This record gives sequence, C-alpha cells and structure tokens, in this order.
Amino acid sequence: MGVPGPAPAMSRDEVDRALARLGAEHEAIETSLLALQDHAGRRLLEGAELTGVTKDRWATAEQRITVLWAHFEAYSAALEAARELRARRRWLSQEDLATLTDMLRGNGVTVSGGAAVGSLTKLSEQLSLEALVDRMNGLYAHALDVIVSADSVWTALPARIDLLAAELRRTRSLAHSVGVRPGEHPSGDDLEQITDELTRLRAEVLTDPLAFWVPAADASAAPGGGRPDTERYDRAARALEDVRREIEAVLAVRQDAERRLMLVRDLLSRADRTLTEAREARGEVLAKIAASEVPAVSGPSAALHEQLATAAEYRRRAQWHLLSPLLESLEERAEDELLRARESLTAVTAPLAVRAELRGRLDAYKAKTARHGLAEDPLLIERYDIARRMLWSAPCDLRAAEHAVLRYQQAAAEALAAGQPDREGES
Repeated sequence: MGVPGPAPAMSRDEVDRALARLGAEHEAIETSLLALQDHAGRRLLEGAELTGVTKDRWATAEQRITVLWAHFEAYSAALEAARELRARRRWLSQEDLATLTDMLRGNGVTVSGGAAVGSLTKLSEQLSLEALVDRMNGLYAHALDVIVSADSVWTALPARIDLLAAELRRTRSLAHSVGVRPGEHPSGDDLEQITDELTRLRAEVLTDPLAFWVPAADASAAPGGGRPDTERYDRAARALEDVRREIEAVLAVRQDAERRLMLVRDLLSRADRTLTEAREARGEVLAKIAASEVPAVSGPSAALHEQLATAAEYRRRAQWHLLSPLLESLEERAEDELLRARESLTAVTAPLAVRAELRGRLDAYKAKTARHGLAEDPLLIERYDIARRMLWSAPCDLRAAEHAVLRYQQAAAEALAAGQPDREGES
C-alpha cells in the first residue's frame, strides 16, 4: 500500500470560514478564562487554609489552570500567525493555501511538556487547533467543577450553620432559665454535644468544602453538578429540635405547674376516698353476706403521696427541669391509682349488687303474679316469704337466697301458665 499524500489544500473561502470559527472560539475561551479568574469561588479557594480533599483537588485544579493559560497562549499565537498570513494578500497562492491548511488543520501547535496534567514523559506535544480546543475545554471543565462545587458548599452550609447556631444560643439561654444545664439534665448534655458538633462542622466546611459535596450521579452533568451534603447539619438540626421541644415542655410545666399539681392532688384524694369507701363496704359485705369471698382493700399509696410532696418542693425551689418528668409520671400514676381504687370498690361491693338484683327480681315477680290475680296463692306466698327472709336477713346466704328466688320464679311461671286457659275460657 502507498503512503497517503497530504490533505488537499483549503480554498480561500474555507480558510476564511475556518479563521472566523476559530476566532469565535478564541473569544469564547478568553471570556470563560477571565470569568474563571474572577470567580468568587476561586478567590475563596486561593485565600483559604484548605485541608483534606479540597486541598488535594484544588492543588490539581491550580496546576490545570496554569496549563490552560499556557495552552490558550499557544492557541492565540497560532491563530494570530494564521491571520497575519491571510492578511498579506487578498488573492492567496497555492503555496499560501497549503501553508494555511497545515496551520489550521495540521498538528502545528507546539505545547510545552506537562501540558496534559500527569503526562510528565513528554517534553513537548504537537496538536491541531481543534485538538487544542478540546484539551482546553477538558481542563476548564475540571477546574470549574472544583471551583463551583466548593463555592456551592460555602454558599449553602456556613450560613445555615450560623442560623442554627443562633437558634442553639437562644435554646441554651432558655434552657438555663429553667435549670437545664450540662451534667444536671440530659437535654443540657445534648446541647453541649450539638454545640461541639456545629463548631467542628463549621470549621470543616470552611477548610474542606469538597468533603461535603455529593457529585451528580450523571457523569455527563455540567461542571458543578451535584449538591451539598447536609446530613450532619440535618442531624444536628433534628437533635436541636428535640431538645427545644423538651425545653418547651419544661417551660409549660413552669407556667402550669400549680394547676397540674392541684389536679394530681385531686386525683389522689378521690382515690383515697374511694379506697376508704371500699374498706367500709368490705366490712358491710362481711357483716351482711355469709360465706362470701371478699377481696382485701389496700391502703393509700404512700409512695405517690411522697412523690407529690417532692414535686411541690421542686416547684417551690423553681427546679422545673426536675419537676417536669416527675409531674408527668405523677399524672399518669395518679389516674391509675384512681382506677385501681374504683376497681377495688366494684370488686368488694359485688355481693351487695347480687343481693340487690335478687331482691329486685323477687319483687318484680311478685308484682306480676298480683296483676294476674295470684297474690293469694298459698304456694307462691310460702316461697316468696322464704326467699324474702333469706334476702333481708343478715348475714345473707347468697347461694341459698338465689336458689329460693329461682324456686319462686318457677312456681310463679307455673301458676301463670295454669291460669291462662281459664281466662281464655271465661272470655
């Protein structure tokens, strides 16, 4: 196979169009480089004491920016040389066109060694103007990504951290006013931890912003594509909100402590009265109901009364952070105590309720038989008297009384059934 010859020379119109296109690209690149030079993020990076990921990436970006300017100067010189050659005469000779073709399309631009960052083996490199533009675009995109990403973090996080720190100071002041202090209350310890975390977070954001940058998942995204990583900030904000709610609960205790203490006293007083009633009822049941198993009734809760006295002392001393959890516990346990007292009263009075139900049932059947003209029936009178004596005597044997009531019911039902045909015949 033969060696391919040189590419055909460009025409004059093709040369003019190529120079116009390359000139427009030169202007666009220059504008971008100047904007990069004046970017606020770059000035911040240059003036900051960087650490970690940002320090390493900015060192690389600075090297690439230097290379980028060197490439741009080589590009400018090559473009200017081509423009000068074109401007010498209106009508170009074939030799001129061949030279311009080589300058505009050939690998005629020499860049110094290290032009491609990390390529240290080449002292120089020959590139075409088009390849040089592609190289500069890559270098620019990398440098801009570092600058925009760092600037985005610095724009978003420090201001938010400062606002959260201001809220933290207000919360600490409020906590101090109600006695919530480190070492004395869990929320006080939490506030110390949040303070330390925000201090560390702000320092790290200022010195290593790229450690708090989440790049876009799409690799083809524009430079600076991504978002600041706010996970640690959000966690601190949530923790502060939890503490703030706790402090507000303590404040609510301070503002409403007396009313809540009175409610607890009232609940315990009602529970004590109910237990007293249950004990009296138990004595009555034991005296009036024979052979009945009546549960024992406990006395008032001494522990709850002691805790109530402690809560009152906390209120007197304005120890709201200690009063808050104690008062919440007292409210719940006092309600449980009243419920327990009521259940105890219900349990001990159950035999009396059974006796009352049997009495009511006996009288109801007697009234029913009287309405049907059976009030003088000897059997019914006998069984009614037996049941009544059992129910109205003390102590009352509930089992025997219930059996007597059932016998009266049975006799009444039979008498009513027997009397029904007679009334139908008479009618």
